Amino acid sequence: MSGPVGIPRWLDVIVATSALVASAPLVAVAVVLVKATSPGSAFFRQTRVGQNGKPFTLVKLRTMSAAKRGAMVTSANDPRITAVGGWLRRTKIDELPSFWNVIRGDMALVGPRPEVPDYVDLDCSKWKEILSVRPGLADPVTARLRNEQELLSQVDDTNDFYRQVLQPFKLKGYLEFVRDKTLAKDLQVLFRTVMATARPGFADPPTFDELRQSTALNSRAATRSSTLSA
Repeated sequence: MSGPVGIPRWLDVIVATSALVASAPLVAVAVVLVKATSPGSAFFRQTRVGQNGKPFTLVKLRTMSAAKRGAMVTSANDPRITAVGGWLRRTKIDELPSFWNVIRGDMALVGPRPEVPDYVDLDCSKWKEILSVRPGLADPVTARLRNEQELLSQVDDTNDFYRQVLQPFKLKGYLEFVRDKTLAKDLQVLFRTVMATARPGFADPPTFDELRQSTALNSRAATRSSTLSA
């Protein structure tokens, strides 16, 4: 059986290479700003889980203090975010180096956002299905969930809220995307991502109530499924 069909690999490489070359002057300026305003490397490297569970190193511009450690999820008021880093995050300039991951084959232009290993359960059937495709630079959930950092800033335990509420919401969106992945859907995700970056109000972000309702529905569905299979 053939896998999900989306943007072909050769087009991923052409677009990513063109984007990396075109954005090189902007990335160079950002590198100078990051280095000038905080000590440490201008680039941030982190292990993420790729297709079929294979780990890879994601490359981005560093937006946080290299000397500070903390939670793996980042809220809008996280003191580790530098002044320049906040601007890089808002404009998504910090993600431009990740086009290199697309060229290498670690990622695709469009796909589920890659997670850190601690947040991935490789024994879970949902994760196995999601990881059947390459993770993406643009994903079907983030275009709408652009208020993730703001939501995290309003809770006491960011790690618990991410695991119990945000991640289930993301996984639901990723599964729907993977199960109905087409070239047209990939192009729609790219369009929505570009529009959401240029116009933050383009898509209505989910509310706390919607996120929790989605999580509750997922929990009830999982309970029914385990009961039927018992």
